[in-house]
Amino acid sequence: MDFFSIEFFTALLSIIIIDLVLAGDNAIVIGLAARNVDKANQKKVIIWGTVGAVIIRVIATVLVTFLLQIYGLRLIGGLALIYIAYKLLVEEKKHEISATNQMWAAIRTIIIADTMMGLDNVLAVAGAAHGDMLLVILGLAISVPIMVWGSTIILKLTERYPVVITIGAAVLAYTAAKMVVAEPLIAQWFANGVVKYGFEALIVVLVVAIGLRVKKIKSEKTKKQALHA
Repeated sequence: MDFFSIEFFTALLSIIIIDLVLAGDNAIVIGLAARNVDKANQKKVIIWGTVGAVIIRVIATVLVTFLLQIYGLRLIGGLALIYIAYKLLVEEKKHEISATNQMWAAIRTIIIADTMMGLDNVLAVAGAAHGDMLLVILGLAISVPIMVWGSTIILKLTERYPVVITIGAAVLAYTAAKMVVAEPLIAQWFANGVVKYGFEALIVVLVVAIGLRVKKIKSEKTKKQALHA
């Protein structure tokens, strides 16, 4: 992918938005896991926990990038990413990570929790990068400061402007659709540009529309339960 091409910068912008939406939760996990460690060691816990999580994420992203070249896995990855985009819209985020007083135990908690929560981020970044390792590296470089310093900002941003989550879900859905149409097994179905771009637009519209509708229904149900409680 040409460094100065529109395609490159579009993919990079997608990765930045994906990181903003998905890495914020990982940053909150880091803060929660470190909160009971004594003040003198909190910075060490955050730094080393993040370093460990990033190393695992680098390995996972590189592996996923290569795995997506195998026939059929782009389709599977795309379908998984569509579900992740839907979940992002409808699920209430819960951060029930137990804090611990021991520094190394807290670091271990951060690495394990981030590895589990970071799977969606890894898949999304690898999909948006389209096999370009420079984009993968840039995506990871962007996610590190977000995880370390951005938790409070991202949390306030998503709470104050819920549309940020919707935009993130739309970008994820678009990335998922591009992965599906790039799958060699079914690429011939999307040889026509109108069909290809129409399918990508349809996936984005369906994910956002269904997600927002389900979220609204769940919200109304919660309000009714609260009134009758």
